[in-house]
Amino acid sequence: MQAITTIGFDIAKSVFQVHGVDAAGQVIVRRQLKRRQVIAFFQKLPPCLVGIEACASSHYWSRELHALGNRVRLMPPAYVKPYVKRQKNDMADAEAICEAVTRANMRFVPTKTPEQQSGLVLHRTRHLFIRQQTSVINAIRAHLAEFGVIAPVGRKGVEELLCVVADPTDKRVPEKSVGAYDECIRAQLRELLEGRIDLALRAGVEHTDVLAERPRGRL
Repeated sequence: MQAITTIGFDIAKSVFQVHGVDAAGQVIVRRQLKRRQVIAFFQKLPPCLVGIEACASSHYWSRELHALGNRVRLMPPAYVKPYVKRQKNDMADAEAICEAVTRANMRFVPTKTPEQQSGLVLHRTRHLFIRQQTSVINAIRAHLAEFGVIAPVGRKGVEELLCVVADPTDKRVPEKSVGAYDECIRAQLRELLEGRIDLALRAGVEHTDVLAERPRGRL
């Protein structure tokens, strides 16, 4: 059997697909691997060129296979798609990856280190908190508008609405709704802000106030 020189590796959560060819382009191996079988499979092969689509967990697998002596290349999925010859499935994807990785004009994605990925996780989590904060604030506005209570857009407007809820003499909002907002919504908003500040400090990002930084959508 000829030695495998190039492998297209289609990754997933549980079941992976391998498509390996020799120097002449003849298919040597085409099989599925379960997650626990991946490392053992590549340990048995001589080092070769491995192509992977740059998607979720691709940087982890790139580092793992590189540690075994393989030359790993990550490629944007959009650049691999033109090489899919038939209906999209795991086998077709692995074959397309195997062909795309050998192209001289293919653009590759550098493999990120664990430290680089840790920084990205901090930023993404922080932006998740910002989106959740925006959602909570928009819910407050929408719910109180049902009782005719509205306020200007921005930080002062949100503070006005929270003051209305907290004011026991203001009877525009029913008592049941006041309890829900005072015990739940206000606490959730505070927790989101505190989590965002903590992540901002860890990521080395200058912190702004509760409404100065927000994703798309009204506040």
